[in-house]
Amino acid sequence: RTRRRPPMAPLVDDVTAEILLRLPPDEPEHLFRAALVCKPWLRVLCDPGFRRRYRTFHGTPPLLGLLHRLQVIQGDPAPRLAPTTSAPLSPYPDCDRSRALDCGHGRVLLHVWVRGRGWHLTVWDPVTGDQQSLPEPGIPWLIYSAAVFCPVAGCDHLDCHGGPFRVVFVATDDYDELVKAAVYSSETAAWSTPVTLDDGCESYVRHRRDVLAADGSFYYIPYVEPRRGAVIGDETYFTLREGNTIIRYDWAKNCISMVDPPDPNVYDDIALMVMEDSSLGFPCLENSSLYLFSRKVNAEWVCCRAIKLETVIPVADPDEEPVVVGCAEGVGVIFVSTHVGLFTIKLNSGLVKKVAESGKYFSVLPYMSFYTPVYVCLISWLWSVDN
Repeated sequence: RTRRRPPMAPLVDDVTAEILLRLPPDEPEHLFRAALVCKPWLRVLCDPGFRRRYRTFHGTPPLLGLLHRLQVIQGDPAPRLAPTTSAPLSPYPDCDRSRALDCGHGRVLLHVWVRGRGWHLTVWDPVTGDQQSLPEPGIPWLIYSAAVFCPVAGCDHLDCHGGPFRVVFVATDDYDELVKAAVYSSETAAWSTPVTLDDGCESYVRHRRDVLAADGSFYYIPYVEPRRGAVIGDETYFTLREGNTIIRYDWAKNCISMVDPPDPNVYDDIALMVMEDSSLGFPCLENSSLYLFSRKVNAEWVCCRAIKLETVIPVADPDEEPVVVGCAEGVGVIFVSTHVGLFTIKLNSGLVKKVAESGKYFSVLPYMSFYTPVYVCLISWLWSVDN
């Protein structure tokens, strides 16, 4: 008679945790499957201590999905968060129209239009499903951009779900045609008094004079680019349409100014990003090469890296110029659009990958967050019912 093997001894929780700790965060489905293996594994995965260790072990949140924004004349894209993994995200907020403005620290900032209510800002957490509607910022906008982020000092931003947040709104005023900015606090549920970029800012006066001289015109409207900005400490940065001009808004002091831009005659339509050393930077493409520029402490723009791409990014027309449309900070990924499709470039390896079909891409917004079983309480409930 065939002898049965003795049952495998259960793994000690500490050993199990060490194994599960190494499951890749950019494939959250592995954590889901592991949670369904047995109750001890589910208990380990849902333990707050394990979740903290998991986030610390991997450091940077993974990319879970993509949104994008178009130029004003191109209209609004379909209201959709395109997933990049098989992890189930919560449904897109119900609305008639929407504009994705930013993704930051596990949240998505949308400007949505609902019939009977009009436009309003919504902060949405695609992992937990939480949504919070914000009042309008008190700026009659013509064209605008915004940012959402966690304001907690010392936070590693690896698990900001449910915590306080700030929203910075920057717009060209539809009435006086000046750039204005304000910040919203989730703790006070109120906007700051809007501040204006006007003749009191010397760099703005110089910028306006240079634009008028170059165009030979007598009137200038500083249009805010509807692109994603960059958040560094207490400062947020956005761009204007003309001359690669960069706006700096200090949300803690509620003051607005400008920084000297890179050469507008060399680089067009820059996409701002936060560099590894927490400096302000931007990627750009020229002559089949990707260049990374960083603004140093002395306010000088320096090319800190160049990657020869040659023919690795497919183009439909040899005369077509690929365009940098965004970046996923922390994971070293740049988004480039051509008539063939939307591609990512990994800075550490130069690897190019097609992530979407060709289309109108102006500002790509990567949604990044850890997705651990604590957010799928239904699994625990189903397990308890079935067992």
